[in-house]
Amino acid sequence: MPVDDPGFSLLAERIAGRTGLDVGAYKERCLRRRIAVRMRACGVTTYVDYVGLLDQLPGELDALLDALTINVTRFFRNPETWAALAAAPLPALLAAREGRLRAWSAGCASGEEPFTLAMLVADLPAPGGPSDRLARLHIDATDLDRASLELAAEATYPAPAFAEADPACVGRWTEPAGEGRRRVRGPIRTVVHLSRLDLLREDPPAASYDLILCRNVIIYFDRPTQDRLMERFAALLAPGGLLVLGKVETILGPARQGFQLLEPRERIYRRAG
Repeated sequence: MPVDDPGFSLLAERIAGRTGLDVGAYKERCLRRRIAVRMRACGVTTYVDYVGLLDQLPGELDALLDALTINVTRFFRNPETWAALAAAPLPALLAAREGRLRAWSAGCASGEEPFTLAMLVADLPAPGGPSDRLARLHIDATDLDRASLELAAEATYPAPAFAEADPACVGRWTEPAGEGRRRVRGPIRTVVHLSRLDLLREDPPAASYDLILCRNVIIYFDRPTQDRLMERFAALLAPGGLLVLGKVETILGPARQGFQLLEPRERIYRRAG
């Protein structure tokens, strides 16, 4: 295991300088663990040696950034969360917004989460059917990792990506794409708007949202950064809007006063007001 802390500081500065990633906001243990994965892959044992390798191999910087922003996701990941959202909070929100919904998938990875949300909304009962639901839906989907966003733009996924999804839903909203892969159908793709965004440094495309999904993202950041993100989410959510976090995440800091916990197990919150 690498132990040269001066070398670690040098590496952190190099990463921040060349990628803009705010490595200081990550939990140090998590950051070191992910860097160690790339160091082992490259056969180096000290941070100083790895800094030198980054200078010699331009492609390694992209591999490191991918490791630091690693995303594990699937369609309808943790289906119980999506079921809880669809059971009452989401229909109630749509009714209050007269069917209109602007959502933000913060840390969308390769797109499974925002596409899942679009499918979920489209399948909720509505007088005009799925087309009416989708006509009133806009989802901003952002991530820092360019490679993940490219995959999301392709919207084509292997069979394991749908392992937790209802086969009937998969059949309705995706189509065969060869070699066991499936592509998300156009009506779903068109409501998801992809863009690159550094969650810690930049504002999302809209100033106000009805629903924010940020699942299994904040656990990698230190407590002050988590507090700042929760305050931003509170400011960006319209009164009555919903915030969905990962199962092991919670609202921290002063922002807690502005939320009502609707589903404790599934970490679904409603913005007060």
